[in-house]
Amino acid sequence: MVDEDAKPLNYTNEIVLKKRKKNEEWALKKRERLDANQRRYLEIKKSAIKRPEEFVREYRDKELDRVRARQRLKLRKFHVANLKSELLFVIRIQGKSDMCPQTKKILRRLRLGHILSGVFLRANDSTLRMLTCVEPFITYGYPNLKSVKELIYKKGCGMIAKLSVPLTDNNVIEQELGRHGIICLEDIVHEIATVGPHFTEVSRFLRPFKLKRPERFPKMKKKPFKSGGDAGNREERINEFIDLLN
Repeated sequence: MVDEDAKPLNYTNEIVLKKRKKNEEWALKKRERLDANQRRYLEIKKSAIKRPEEFVREYRDKELDRVRARQRLKLRKFHVANLKSELLFVIRIQGKSDMCPQTKKILRRLRLGHILSGVFLRANDSTLRMLTCVEPFITYGYPNLKSVKELIYKKGCGMIAKLSVPLTDNNVIEQELGRHGIICLEDIVHEIATVGPHFTEVSRFLRPFKLKRPERFPKMKKKPFKSGGDAGNREERINEFIDLLN
């Protein structure tokens, strides 16, 4: 006997299901079309012939970058005691078309080979000089414990034999850093956050963090952050920037 109080089954109209499927197929085709257009644009850009004016402008930009880097080094005084924290997190925000060779060399030394890659650094005179030289192409500041934890737990990878290995197994950490008394992720976080005695070994073990570019991400300006731009020292405001890119 049929139960008269039985509730009707939930269902979705067939027309709605067809519409959803059609929208998903349309979105997939649109994404594939945009990717194809982007690849085609990059191929055309690579094969395009540069005009003499472009070579001249590129040379002038590189020369201007070299001159300005020297001026910044002459005008600024480097005192670690003036900083609010010994720990810095540095993010690259600019490309390479207008970099002089010295700037590229310093960025490679800092392991900032790609835009929106980030590394932890210990603040000292040598580090501050390098950051000053490449200041228009980077931003940095003082990360708090929350930012350090989120970066290492979410995006942390180790470099083993020039290979990137996710930090999902503490045995990997113990194998590489156990001789320094660091055997788990918590030890890595503590060593980085406190700038411990083995900070250099741990930071070198960590692969540069790949930060994501959010939608509608504005173009970063080379103007110093204190003057309304995006480059240079953000101090504690770097944590807001990390949250945006994490």
